[in-house]
Amino acid sequence: MAVTIKDIAKKVGVNPSTVSRVINGTASISDETRRKIYEAMKELDYHPNSLARSLAQGSTRTIGMVLDAANTDAYSNSFFIRSMSAIEMVAQEKGYNLLIASDTTQINDHAVQDLVQGHKVDGIILPVSSATDELLDLLIRDMFPFVVMGEPNRRQDEISWVDVNNETGSAQAVEHLFGKGYRCPAMLIENHGTEFEQKRLSGFRNACRAHAVADGGMVLTCECTREGLTEAVRTLLRERPETDAIICPGNVAACYTLHALRTLGKRVPEDIGVVTFDNYPFAEYMDPSLTAVDIDTYRLGEEAIHMLFEIMQKGGQQKLKKLIPTRMIERTSTNRKEET
Repeated sequence: MAVTIKDIAKKVGVNPSTVSRVINGTASISDETRRKIYEAMKELDYHPNSLARSLAQGSTRTIGMVLDAANTDAYSNSFFIRSMSAIEMVAQEKGYNLLIASDTTQINDHAVQDLVQGHKVDGIILPVSSATDELLDLLIRDMFPFVVMGEPNRRQDEISWVDVNNETGSAQAVEHLFGKGYRCPAMLIENHGTEFEQKRLSGFRNACRAHAVADGGMVLTCECTREGLTEAVRTLLRERPETDAIICPGNVAACYTLHALRTLGKRVPEDIGVVTFDNYPFAEYMDPSLTAVDIDTYRLGEEAIHMLFEIMQKGGQQKLKKLIPTRMIERTSTNRKEET
């Protein structure tokens, strides 16, 4: 005979309605009671009928996660993987499934359009690179719950979004370098024209001006390849030989920068300090270990899905915004003592 909610409730000593709310992710009860209910479900081998629940509630119990199909690195990108892991974890805790959809550039072929108008998901999380005007128009018109991961460069007041505070992060890097005795920092960026790069650039410039760095600090665009970074570092030191610190856009760029500096006979951190954005995946394992502006992409995913659930609960017209703070992790690559 099949196990029912009543059997679970009887074993735990609660009302069947409490068990039902726990299964649906809507119960406001103690963690201890919730744990006992889940343990009883496991012990009695109880499996909720998700289809029946969805039909009864008018809900798919599914969240859509959009990938930028034009980005061939999307499935292997560590930034995406950590954020998606957090999204999936929170979704499961609330009794939701996660559906991955690939984005395309033509709205008539949009996987997202099919999800929304076909009522296949209850809400959507999408990267800022996929937030086209056509897609935003569709979601806003249908008052469909959605959250953008990444600060958009337009229509900010019309949508809900969450991002890392890149502007503060680059300013923190500059302040850290000055605290370690460096006086002429430079920043390397990949020339993608994204909003987060513009924010990093703004934070860097403002912090450099506050310390009276010439021209607000040297900024150089580069390709994130060994050859591209080697050429960028050569150009940087040729055009501004007094450069004594470099802020890199990520771990790979920092790795190639270290290699280029060694090739040029520069010592890190004695001659030039190196800071990388993002502590993951191998900043601490480099030689020397890399000082990092830590970007908590797991928390970014958590905040995105919590924001989405809030919008789903209160209505699709909610407009929420959040910037997640960064933090400095000091390691050997900037461990030069302040000058006395």
